[in-house]
Amino acid sequence: MNYLVAVLADRIQAEAAYLELEKEGINSTILGRGYKTADEFGLIDPKEQAVKQTKFMAIWLIPFGFFAGVTFNLVTDLDTFAWAGRIGNQLIGGLLGAASGALGSIFVGGGVGMVIGSGDALPYRNRLDAGKYLIVVQGQESQTREATRILRRFDPENLQGYADTSTV
Repeated sequence: MNYLVAVLADRIQAEAAYLELEKEGINSTILGRGYKTADEFGLIDPKEQAVKQTKFMAIWLIPFGFFAGVTFNLVTDLDTFAWAGRIGNQLIGGLLGAASGALGSIFVGGGVGMVIGSGDALPYRNRLDAGKYLIVVQGQESQTREATRILRRFDPENLQGYADTSTV
């Protein structure tokens, strides 16, 4: 399955392009005010993905950090807090390790989720927020080639094709 996304400046252009595609028998979808939203269509929200990735990372990084902190204290036999005693120092080391794991999940999970999870979805969402319209064509390569030819006549701000490699 291939995808073609065209960014058009206004509703009139988007409707005209949609009708041209429909005349040629090409199925398409309009995204924008009065039509489907980015969420309804399935464009990934990068912030939502970042939160999911952070939670996933925290599930294993926090316990790992705790046990790493305890192990480090056992191996080095540090007596950093004399008032806490040996077991207290090990627990404090574990808590500091768990805190490090939590910070790691925030920075790595959130940062990676924002960069990798979004792909081109964020620029498209920004264009929708700016009042632009998207025409999305899903189909075989021949259909997207024909749709490209048709959509170029409407002078889109951006015309981008994608190949879905997840089904291969």
